[in-house]
Amino acid sequence: MTELHRSDARIHEPDRPGSSLVWLWLSALVILLDQGSKWLAEQWLEYGDANRILPVFDLTLLYNRGAAFSFLAEAGGWQRWFFALVALVVSVALVIWMKRTARVQWWLGMGLSLLLGGALGNLYDRVVHGHVIDFISLHWGPHYFPAFNIADSAITLGPRC
Repeated sequence: MTELHRSDARIHEPDRPGSSLVWLWLSALVILLDQGSKWLAEQWLEYGDANRILPVFDLTLLYNRGAAFSFLAEAGGWQRWFFALVALVVSVALVIWMKRTARVQWWLGMGLSLLLGGALGNLYDRVVHGHVIDFISLHWGPHYFPAFNIADSAITLGPRC
């Protein structure tokens, strides 16, 4: 029998495929669509004026100074920077997670990319405008769901991937 040397006993891992960072183009697309649609909403819509598109769907320009469902919207201003910091920390964590996720896990990479694009789209609004621009309004009769935007939609869809 031949003697096995310590260097020969090492287990060689197969080459790892690329990371899920290849999905960053999807984050960029979400940001582009989000910011473009918000710009159009501000150009074409009057603040607070509901524009009926369908019996259950309006376009209504609204500003959210808080977080989801206007949480802390009336907190006095500190929430702008708090939520901006949270979005920045979450965005960095998402990029690290994407880098550590193998490219073959494309469904997870795509979901993380949607979350990242949505977080950065709303982060831009919060830092530049002091509020998040919302304009999509869904309702059933007199019951309204809180207005939202493309970034919010990406944030909602991301975890479902």
